[in-house]
Amino acid sequence: MKDTLWSNGSDDGIDNAVLYFTSSLDTDRAMAFYDIMGSLAHVTMLRDRRIISYENAELILKGLRTILNDLRENELMVDIDLEDIHTNIEFILTDLIGPAGGELHTGRSRNDQVATDLRMYLRDAVLETAACVNGLIKKLVEIAQNTQTVIMPGLTHMQHAQPVTVAHHMLAHAFRFGRDADRLMDAFERINVCPLGAAALAGTSYPIDREQTAELLGFRGPTENSMDSVSDRDFAAETVFCLSMISIHLSSMAEELILWSTTEFGFAELDRKYTTGSSIMPQKRNPDVAELIRGRTGGVIGDLVSLMTMMKSLPLTYNRDLQEDKEPVMRSVNTVIQCLSMMSDIVSTVKFNRERMYDAALKGFLNATDLADYLVSKGIPFREAHGVVRSVIMYCIHEKRKLEDLTISEMKGFSELIEKDVFDILSIEGCVERRTSLGGTSTQSVDIQIFESLNKLMEREDRIRQESLLIDACWDKLS
Repeated sequence: MKDTLWSNGSDDGIDNAVLYFTSSLDTDRAMAFYDIMGSLAHVTMLRDRRIISYENAELILKGLRTILNDLRENELMVDIDLEDIHTNIEFILTDLIGPAGGELHTGRSRNDQVATDLRMYLRDAVLETAACVNGLIKKLVEIAQNTQTVIMPGLTHMQHAQPVTVAHHMLAHAFRFGRDADRLMDAFERINVCPLGAAALAGTSYPIDREQTAELLGFRGPTENSMDSVSDRDFAAETVFCLSMISIHLSSMAEELILWSTTEFGFAELDRKYTTGSSIMPQKRNPDVAELIRGRTGGVIGDLVSLMTMMKSLPLTYNRDLQEDKEPVMRSVNTVIQCLSMMSDIVSTVKFNRERMYDAALKGFLNATDLADYLVSKGIPFREAHGVVRSVIMYCIHEKRKLEDLTISEMKGFSELIEKDVFDILSIEGCVERRTSLGGTSTQSVDIQIFESLNKLMEREDRIRQESLLIDACWDKLS
């Protein structure tokens, strides 16, 4: 039997099976650093407000810093028979400095303590993940800068649609990953408020200073309502939603790389470091890393569903169900950061088969829309022009020829308005370069997209750097 900080008062103590069932130590030991930092800030405030004596406060602070040093040196010994990391740290502190350690918990509850720790953990996780997303975007933009003249077929419904460039295609991924990074930084704002001092649910009768503890921990301020403070896990669900979107976008990109590296497509060759062989087929180069990135998306989405289902129908305020928030959050953070790192490595080493892409762009009548636009320029309404071009395409399919291979007399058989200048607009290169509209695939439009993507990337990097420096400065001051 083992006694706990919240013993039920039974003479028999807590049954070992119950203690094991309710333990969160395997998961929340990852928050040890944040728990110590939260306690350092809390005790500093208690000292400054003269809620506990200066002497005892200094003793507690010294003890906490000793524990922090042990943690940093990987020498912190935790007792697996204690239910969580918070209890471990408090017990270690009391063993270290004696009865004064019992004053650590003055004016706070485990409820606001854990909520604060999770927010501090997620602040760092969000900043790290956003930096990883930025790293991937940087790789994609670098590819775009080097592939503005590499033409490939753009697809809709997995069918040839219109010619684009590899640069344009990579920037499409870059911009949606940019939205992912922006979402993370938006979520950071809602994470970055401090519940410490909300206590169990109703606040505390001690004359605490919540603004001070928030400032000491680098938060932009305290949470507004004590009941909401201890029961809110919206910020956790929002973060995992952001991570799920990143995973979905990684999966989409992985799927394309897998397809492009097949013999049927032959558009790309993945570096051998990120492929594996077969146990019986010596010729195989399997895109295992990309497949695992795609496969692990399900786990991250599952973590979101797990978290939201756990939150569903919980009455205010704290319920023990909320103990189950940390595992899906931490697992999804780790998964996404690993997948982002792997994808950055894959795309930075991928080789594109320019000739194969170009040959593919010559098939499937990717210049059909340009012929329709040509007819519109001659005064034919677009719908009528669309029908004319469809007839020309059907003729080409029957004759097994391309649009650009037809003679002018054959063209005129479909519309007398077609002249010799039609051949100027049917080249694949021309189809690409005429799309000068904002966001289009022309070199001119892609240059603007590269510029915008880099600008946004630098703005995010600056924001991440500023927030990280602010938090690090708080840690330095406390420790």
